[in-house]
Amino acid sequence: MDTNDRRDPSETAGEGTASTTDEPGDAREPWLRRGPGLVLIGALAFVVVIAGFVAVAANRYRDQQNQPPRLTGIPASVSSSLADLMALSPLPSKVAPDFTLVDQRGRPTSLSSLRGKAVVLEFMDPRCTDICPIVSQEFVDAYHDLGAKSKRVVFVAVNVNQYHERVADVAAFSREHQLNTISSWLFLTGSTSALAAVWRDYGIEVISRGPHADVVHTSSVYFIDPTGHERFLANPVVDHTTSGASFLPGGQITSWGRGISLTAQSLVP
Repeated sequence: MDTNDRRDPSETAGEGTASTTDEPGDAREPWLRRGPGLVLIGALAFVVVIAGFVAVAANRYRDQQNQPPRLTGIPASVSSSLADLMALSPLPSKVAPDFTLVDQRGRPTSLSSLRGKAVVLEFMDPRCTDICPIVSQEFVDAYHDLGAKSKRVVFVAVNVNQYHERVADVAAFSREHQLNTISSWLFLTGSTSALAAVWRDYGIEVISRGPHADVVHTSSVYFIDPTGHERFLANPVVDHTTSGASFLPGGQITSWGRGISLTAQSLVP
C-alpha cells in the first residue's frame, strides 16, 4: 500500500482504537520528518554564522590596532578621525606673538586687541588660486557651524604676498570668496617688513616667485584662546588634478569646517 494514501475516517470507523504509537511504516507530515541531511545543513549554517561573527570581531580588532593613538589634549568634541584629517595638535600654552597690521577696510588692528575672543589665525595669498580659496570656504562653513558662538570667535588671515600687499588686494580677495559674510573676518596686511616679522614669529615659510605667480607658503591654522594663548595647530591640505588644479572632495571641506568650528568652540564658554 502506498504510504501517501489517505483514507476517509468513515472507512476506518469500528476498526478499533488507533494506537498513538507511530509504526515504522507510518506516514508523517513532511515538516515532522527529520533526516541526517537536514541536521547537517543546520550544523553547517551554525558554523557559518559563528565564523562570520569571528571575522567581524577580528576585523574590528585589527582596525583598532592599526589606528594611531589619539593625541592627548585634543578637544573631546573632535573625533580622532577628524583630528587626523586636520592634523590637529595641541600647542604649549604660550602667549601668541603680538602684531599690528591693517585690515581689509584700512583699519589698524593688533592681535592683542582681540583678547576676550577666540582667534582662528591663517596665512593667505590674496592672489592665490591653490589652497587659499579652499581654506576660505572652510572658514565660511565653520562660521555658520558656530551659530550663536560665532560672536565669540574672530577669523583672521595675514597676507603672505609681498607683491600684493595693498588694502585693495586683501579686500578684493575677501569679496571674491565671500569671506565678508563672516562678521568677524579680518584680512590683515602691511609693509613687507611688517608682514615678514609675523611670518617669522609663527614659523611660516614664504617663497615669492614674482608678482604673477602663486606664493608658495606654509599653510597653518592657529587656534588662540580668549586670553591670547596658542592652544592648537592644524595643517590644511589639498589634492591636485592631473592638470594641477587644486581641490578637496566636498565632504572633506565640510568636515574641515566642522573641525574648525568644534576646535574654536572648545576655547569659548
